[in-house]
Amino acid sequence: MNARSRWIDLDGAVNVRDLGGLPTADGRTTRRGRVLRSDNLQDLTVSDVRILIDHYGLKDVIDLRSDAEVRLEGPGPLTRTPSVTVHNLSLFAEGGRHTDVAADTDVAADTEPSSDTEPSRNAVDIDSVDIDRVLPWQTRPDNSPAQDRSISHYLGYLDDRPDSIVAALRVMTRPAGSALVHCAAGKDRTGVVCAFALEVAGVTREAIVADYAQTGERIDAILARLRASTTYADDLDSRPADSHVPHAFIMEKFLTRVDEKFGGSLEWLTAHGWAAEDTEALRARLLD
Repeated sequence: MNARSRWIDLDGAVNVRDLGGLPTADGRTTRRGRVLRSDNLQDLTVSDVRILIDHYGLKDVIDLRSDAEVRLEGPGPLTRTPSVTVHNLSLFAEGGRHTDVAADTDVAADTEPSSDTEPSRNAVDIDSVDIDRVLPWQTRPDNSPAQDRSISHYLGYLDDRPDSIVAALRVMTRPAGSALVHCAAGKDRTGVVCAFALEVAGVTREAIVADYAQTGERIDAILARLRASTTYADDLDSRPADSHVPHAFIMEKFLTRVDEKFGGSLEWLTAHGWAAEDTEALRARLLD
């Protein structure tokens, strides 16, 4: 990691950075090497794994992808690393044999793989992933406000899986090593969970928004990686690359909506089982 930045350069992932070094409202900064954020980890090399384990003490991976995405993409290399625990915490309601997200696409219920062996990459019907929620457009050529659509998706994560968001933040409080949170692009679902963690830690709203928008620096590389997977490629090819840029005003407006609707991120978490000792533990882990 460059000492003047938070980016972590790996061969098999392009949107990896440390949540350390961010300022809090009371003048402190977040600790480096405690929580990392990333795009999909499927293509990590042996060298990448060694960097994450040896240099960052990686112990926990928080995978926010849907069950369908995990089946389509297959197991990543960290699932085969004994010292690392992978926590599958989808931000979508998962019901029955297909995700509730997939129900919107009228996927037939008889698409289960017939083999008893582990399904290979892309063994599940591609339509079982709702790309609009997995990779919501930041801008669209229609008459509805683009930011309202993205914010609606983000609020949908809160409605669908408050349990996963609370569980993800609790993983970040574990005392040993670092935790890494990711989804497909490391932009939307990861952005929401990281924003909540940073809000609990007392990071300034300006810094939280800037961290969200920083993914835009790597958006071309992120989309190139996703287009290499048929899980995401067809949909991405139909959209202009700049429609996926995470604009700062999206996160600003989302957090403002959380403030207005719930009283703030911490109040929302508290309403879903987050306790004072959880807040204390997360702040102890993240703050100098």
